[in-house]
Amino acid sequence: MEFTKFFKVLKKHKYGLIFLPIAAMAITFFIAKKQPSLYYSQSRLSAGLTAGTGSQLAQQILNGDNGGEAKINQTFSNVTQIMQLKIVFDQVSYQLILHDLTTSTPFRTPSKLFNDVVSNPSAKQHAIDVYTRMYNAKQSLLLTDDDQYGLNELLKSMKYNYESLRDKVRVYRVEASDFIDVYYESDNPKLSAFVVNTLCQEFIGYYSFVTQQNKVKATEFLRELMLSKKDSMNAKLDSLKNYKIQNRVLNIGDQAKSLYSQIASFETNLEMAEKEVQSNEGAIKAIDAKFTEQERQYMEAKLTQINQEITTTQQQLNMLNDQYIKSNFDPAIKTKLDAMKEVLAQKINQSTDKYIVNPLNTKETLIAQKLKLEMDMELAKASIRAYKNSIGSLNYRLQSLAPNEAVIQSMQADIEVAGKEYLDILNRYNQSAMQLSTTVPIKVIEQALPGTKLPSKKIILVALSGVVCFILYLLILFVLFYLDDSIQAPNDLVNKTEVRVLGALPRIKTSLLDVQRMWTIDASNPINTEFKKMIGTAKSEIQALAAPAPVAPVNTEFKKMIRATRFEINMALMGGRNLVITSLEEGEGKTLICLSMVSAFQVMNKKVLLIDGNFLNPGITTMTQPRYYIEDYLMGRISLDMIAADGNVNVLGNKGMDVSLFEINTEAEIEQKILELKDVYDIIFIEASALSTLNQSKEWIVVGDRVLCVYEANTSITNDMKEQILYLKSMESKFIGWILNKTTS
Repeated sequence: MEFTKFFKVLKKHKYGLIFLPIAAMAITFFIAKKQPSLYYSQSRLSAGLTAGTGSQLAQQILNGDNGGEAKINQTFSNVTQIMQLKIVFDQVSYQLILHDLTTSTPFRTPSKLFNDVVSNPSAKQHAIDVYTRMYNAKQSLLLTDDDQYGLNELLKSMKYNYESLRDKVRVYRVEASDFIDVYYESDNPKLSAFVVNTLCQEFIGYYSFVTQQNKVKATEFLRELMLSKKDSMNAKLDSLKNYKIQNRVLNIGDQAKSLYSQIASFETNLEMAEKEVQSNEGAIKAIDAKFTEQERQYMEAKLTQINQEITTTQQQLNMLNDQYIKSNFDPAIKTKLDAMKEVLAQKINQSTDKYIVNPLNTKETLIAQKLKLEMDMELAKASIRAYKNSIGSLNYRLQSLAPNEAVIQSMQADIEVAGKEYLDILNRYNQSAMQLSTTVPIKVIEQALPGTKLPSKKIILVALSGVVCFILYLLILFVLFYLDDSIQAPNDLVNKTEVRVLGALPRIKTSLLDVQRMWTIDASNPINTEFKKMIGTAKSEIQALAAPAPVAPVNTEFKKMIRATRFEINMALMGGRNLVITSLEEGEGKTLICLSMVSAFQVMNKKVLLIDGNFLNPGITTMTQPRYYIEDYLMGRISLDMIAADGNVNVLGNKGMDVSLFEINTEAEIEQKILELKDVYDIIFIEASALSTLNQSKEWIVVGDRVLCVYEANTSITNDMKEQILYLKSMESKFIGWILNKTTS
């Protein structure tokens, strides 16, 4: 549906869609005809960035990281952007202007400013000197300086400035290759070749200079960084060495292993000594149990002196045993310990040779065993004390190694990191130092030749202008159509108001509408004669009743729509006799519709009354010049018989005073008068003023049976109209619908 409406809009503007593009194409043709021909030149450079020394260049630009195709693409992008720097184009500009100033055949037609400079020898020489100095210094003109600003204006006048050259120059990589193409077009073939070749030369020179400077700076920076890293690494090594010396640390791992081994050995010996003490104590208790109290007293008395000697020897043996354990089982001390054990054994044997027991009893063997066990037990107890002391000392030494181990590991980790950093910087420094002697790999492999003439684009421009104009016109129409919120068709009005449309009447020139001939009125018919008399004095712009011409085609179409509307109204009245015809705003065509409806119903042999209830704008009264007025009837000044006596079609006009319906008479009297009219007439049409006049129209609606509202097509519903539509919809069945008037389709 929307597409159909838009197509109708296009059809309405078909001449614009045809002739505007044609006009644009004609204008473009005459403009393009005066444009000079263009010539292009092209040069090709080998970048050397993907193989050989070029890889080194890529590494230098990317800080030594050649990580694949993406980085190569980034390098090419950097190179092409450097080639388009202003400082490079300025060098080309200087050479172009110097060429034109020093030769009699400039590349371009001299501008007025150029001729002024050339005509003044001192000014010409000054310009040559300044351009030459700026070219050698590789500097741009300073626009804040008046003199250099004027020289820049000279470049602009010849279109040799940076902006003019940049717009015509294209620099791009040839697909995924190692080549870069430089393209330039102008109206002079020699100029095109000169610009391309000069741009390539100046770029290579500038790029070589910048690259070499960057190499020197990078190498110097890496050298300083390498020395700094080396000093940092040496400082950490010295710190570790001093720490080991101060804390007497040789090899913590071996020391800890040795201490663990000694502790394990001492713990084993300690366990054996404790078991030996326990076994000796048990054996001694068993031997003592075999002696009586008298025998033990005698034996202790005799052994007192011998035991003292044995005890002294045992103490010496314990001292040697402690020394032996503390010395980590020194063989020399072991020899002394064995000798002392032999002395102790001799002392015990001497004790058994004496008769130290009761002569009546022979228990020398038990006594010897007891003495031997006591000696071994004492020796074992002394060993236990020595073992425990040694184990404690070793554990202390082992614990003292832990802090040293943590500090040394931390220092060794720092040294390892510093060493890696130093070796990395050293490697990069060596690479950078090697690259100092390499040259820039970019070179010209294909010189630009005098430009080739470009194919003419005039036909393309002409066609393109027509297409663009056509599309632009379409776009404008579409935007206007999209933003257009006006009511153009009955469905639009139904969708926006949710009220049915009874008919749609087209916009016509009223001078073409002949209401009399539209219904093929026979002048001899009395009914038709009455209607003709009623509207015979109407203005010619509404209808031409006496015209002898045949019925116009527009009347025929209008007649069909009136007939269809008449049918819908007749069905919607549902027994109602008086129909109030109003509108939302003034000037929407109520008068013509009322006259048309009267004409349509009178041919159905209906007795019809037309009341002009628009006191503010009595158009019907002005056109028909009726004999009677609604004010007189409502006030009882004229009778119903007087009105109805004129025939089957009657008109009640109004005097056009500033008055409303209920100001003429009371509401009850008015309703009674209207009721009397309904008894005589088959249908009564009342033209009320627009709803925007508030009570002027609403008072007629109160006394009407049905209400019909006229809406003018191609207008939008405003906020005030929305309130009036809500009022009409609130009447429910009394409001029978719309007539869409002045449609354009």
